[in-house]
Amino acid sequence: MEEETTRIDKWLWSVRAFKTRSQATDACKSGKIKIDGHAVKPSRDVKIGETVRISKNKFTKSLKVTGILSNRVSAKIAVDYAEDVTPQAEYEQAKKISETNSEFRKKGLGRPTKKERRMIDYLKRGKG
Repeated sequence: MEEETTRIDKWLWSVRAFKTRSQATDACKSGKIKIDGHAVKPSRDVKIGETVRISKNKFTKSLKVTGILSNRVSAKIAVDYAEDVTPQAEYEQAKKISETNSEFRKKGLGRPTKKERRMIDYLKRGKG
C-alpha cells in the first residue's frame, strides 16, 4: 500500500481532504493547493515531510504529509497519513466567520421586507 510518491490530487482524495478526486484536481488547477508557497498542478508528486496548504471558503488548512497513499482508505486509517498543522487562530477565525454570517428566520415569516433587509445589512456591517 505504501509507495515513494503519488500525485497530489490522488493523495488529497485518499486522506479525505476532498470528497472526490475530481474536486481535488479542480482545486489544484484553480491554484487552491500550495506546497512551499507555490501553486501546484494535479500531477505533481507529493513526498513525505512536505506541508500542503488547502484554501477552501476563506479558510486555509495545512496538512503535513506523514505517509503516502494512492488509494482511498477508511477515515481511521487516513489520519495516520496526514498531520493537521493548521494554526489554532485559523480555526477560531473560521468559527467567527461562520457565526457572524449565519442568519435565523422563523419558519413561515417569508422573505424580509425592504426595511428588515436594511436593518440586517446595518447589523452585518456594524455600527459605524
